[in-house]
Amino acid sequence: MSHSIEAHGLSRNYGGLRAVDGLSLSVQAGELFALLGPNGGGKTTTLGMLTTLLRPSAGTARVAGYDVAAQPHEVRRCIGVVFQGPSLDEQLTARENLDFHARIYNLPRAVFRQRSDELLALVELAERQHEPVRNFSGGMRRRLELARGLMHQPQVLFLDEPTVGLDPQTRRAMWDYLHTLRQQSGVTIFLTTHYLEEAEGCDRVAILDSGTLAALDTPAALKATLGGDVLHFRVADVQAAEQLLHAEGLAVRRGPEGLAVEVGDGPQRIPELVAALERGGHAVQAVNLRRPSLEDVFIKLTGRAIRTEAPDAAEALVRRGRMGRSRR
Repeated sequence: MSHSIEAHGLSRNYGGLRAVDGLSLSVQAGELFALLGPNGGGKTTTLGMLTTLLRPSAGTARVAGYDVAAQPHEVRRCIGVVFQGPSLDEQLTARENLDFHARIYNLPRAVFRQRSDELLALVELAERQHEPVRNFSGGMRRRLELARGLMHQPQVLFLDEPTVGLDPQTRRAMWDYLHTLRQQSGVTIFLTTHYLEEAEGCDRVAILDSGTLAALDTPAALKATLGGDVLHFRVADVQAAEQLLHAEGLAVRRGPEGLAVEVGDGPQRIPELVAALERGGHAVQAVNLRRPSLEDVFIKLTGRAIRTEAPDAAEALVRRGRMGRSRR
């Protein structure tokens, strides 16, 4: 099967900071692929290199068969990009924003008219196409950015945190649009996210931690590495209870819900483990049983919960749109 994206040993330095460190991965044509990690973990820097906006400090990457460093213009003709920050002209109408993009890519007028009608209908903005973007809600603007990124029929669509700042209902609608357009066009979608539930719906997930690839597989395969069930115990003295359970030979880690214990037969083990904790002087305040999640995988791989953090200096630089100067 052909690959839309291939990266080998991809790295990016900012002075003494290595924002991405030796990243190697491949994305198949038509795949819905997620790069999962906390803000500040190197996701946006990776996306900047793959979209030719940042020059790699080391390593190589090819997108749609073209080298991102040696053939940036060819790469740009084959990709669509929707960045996290706003990038629409608020003074123009929705259709005028699409028209401006079509002119940049030298689309024939007949093609523009057909594509704009199709895309505005897809993102449910056909009836608002002649209104200025300044009147649009955040969700409407995001949908228009998605339509604009697809205007020139790219082989690969890059999305940087596509649902950040959207309410839950709009986020669900956005994902419906993404699944629909993939079914209709077969476009490869590469997205960055720190929302675990979004990564669950992707074909494969790469977990990025501090610029390093921690794992890459299907969501099901990643969760299968944890075994059967995960029991979450809430106790007062987490550290002492953790030591006690470790002494029982159990795989224990700390998580947002207290202590997480990996077991193969959760329902049967609950009474036994509650009794062991109470014998050790730890009153169990609550017990939760669930199947392993990507959150559990992330905690096991990195030792901490995924969370929203301020972007690091490298990613802040990318999001401020200063990539051109950074290429030098």
